[in-house]
Amino acid sequence: MTIIDLLLIAVGLSMDAFAVSIGKGLSVKSLRPVHSLIVSCWFGGFQALMPIIGYFLGVSFAGFVESVDHWIAFVLLGIIGFNMIHESLSKKCEAGSADFGAKAMFPLAVATSIDALAVGISLAFLKQNIFTPALTIGITTAALSAIGLYIGHIFGCKYKSKAEFMGGAVLILIGIKILVEHTL
Repeated sequence: MTIIDLLLIAVGLSMDAFAVSIGKGLSVKSLRPVHSLIVSCWFGGFQALMPIIGYFLGVSFAGFVESVDHWIAFVLLGIIGFNMIHESLSKKCEAGSADFGAKAMFPLAVATSIDALAVGISLAFLKQNIFTPALTIGITTAALSAIGLYIGHIFGCKYKSKAEFMGGAVLILIGIKILVEHTL
């Protein structure tokens, strides 16, 4: 996997958190830097942690599925990508809650990072080092979440569905690339 592939995966995975951050930005009357720090830490932290968990789950099963690992990566990335595209086309823009406490942020962080768990499983099947991708995914998500918070506060919903659509498309294309590379 190239650095470009890794960056594209990181950006694609961060689009859910970016979209939720836009919603959070819509709900805040007075946006402060601490809000950006909170959103970045929650979303970036979980996006970094979940691929590691997925990786170790995948390593446990890698021996059983080694002959079809590229198909599993393709299917997982395809499902995640199509789901993101479907969500981008079917959702109306909704403002999120202005609550930045742990009770509000924890479920959002988990929900937006489930895709990263599946990617971690895919990386285990592809025998990739997990720590560089996890760190890249976490940092990318943290940065884009902070940006999304400000975009939501300033511009509203204009970019939310487009970001989810593009993130989904990128994940599908990377899944196709992995399949083509391993079957040719």
